[in-house]
Amino acid sequence: MAEKKIIAVVGATGAQGGGLVRAIVNEPASGFTVRALTRDTGSDKAKALAALGIEMVAANLDDVESLQRAFTGCYGVFCLTNYWEHFSPEKEVAQARAMAQAAKHVEVRHVVWSTLEDTRRWVPVTDQRMPTLMGKYKVPHFDAKGEAEAEFSKLGLPVTFLLTSFYWENMIFFGMGPKKGPDGRLALILPMGDKKLPGIAVEDIGKCCFGIFKRGQDFIGKTVGIAGEHLTGQEMAAALTEALGKPVTYNAVPFEAYRKFGFPGADDLGNMFQFKHDFNEVFCGARDLALSRSLNPSLQTFEQWLVQNKGRIPLES
Repeated sequence: MAEKKIIAVVGATGAQGGGLVRAIVNEPASGFTVRALTRDTGSDKAKALAALGIEMVAANLDDVESLQRAFTGCYGVFCLTNYWEHFSPEKEVAQARAMAQAAKHVEVRHVVWSTLEDTRRWVPVTDQRMPTLMGKYKVPHFDAKGEAEAEFSKLGLPVTFLLTSFYWENMIFFGMGPKKGPDGRLALILPMGDKKLPGIAVEDIGKCCFGIFKRGQDFIGKTVGIAGEHLTGQEMAAALTEALGKPVTYNAVPFEAYRKFGFPGADDLGNMFQFKHDFNEVFCGARDLALSRSLNPSLQTFEQWLVQNKGRIPLES
């Protein structure tokens, strides 16, 4: 029997990485196996993966040598960074560089970089439509990932750039679910006007990513955008109303108002939603639903995701 191809998964205990780990483990006949990378192999999440028989390896994205050791012997690597841990675009680029260098050093045959658009291609720093943040970014958590694509390309790596979408899980973990107003009624607050927001279940990102690894050569050197559905705020509110059994209205707040909401990263997210709104055709067009479904035949719609997850959405004011 042929030896299984190992895929090293960065951030294996997180949302995207965890989804990919489960996708590989749940398909034992695929010819692939997983090496789960995490900073702390002693964490509860890491121990839970190890208990399933998954190979756990400690690696630090700020340490190229630890990444080289972790990538050694691997066919593929899934690379990502978590901006929300540190709020530093420069750190994201440096970590991407470290992963790219490590992958090159051990001659990995397929790299998937979880990325997003560098919005400055459409909205230059000098453009006054939205504020410039940190002196040189429009949407820092997008721009740095897009900028970091060059770290993989310039080394000539066999790379696929994976454009992800708004996680529906943001409603559970990121405070973006419906909120109770002073009148006690629920409202979904998104600055998207009447435009469509591409969204996806986190689990499906992992499954789509595994689909890319399985089809290897078809996607090396390409950018692949994925989403479960493209929905307007009104459509999302209607689906929430149906799932929760209580009315949810859509409150299309202005971008300026959202930027001033005061939570960490509000200005970044306000700019992000404005970018998705102002360049909606481009943003939705980059995230092909048919291609997403071909990579992951079990791709969920928002309604299907809500059936499984409605009880997890906090509905406090």
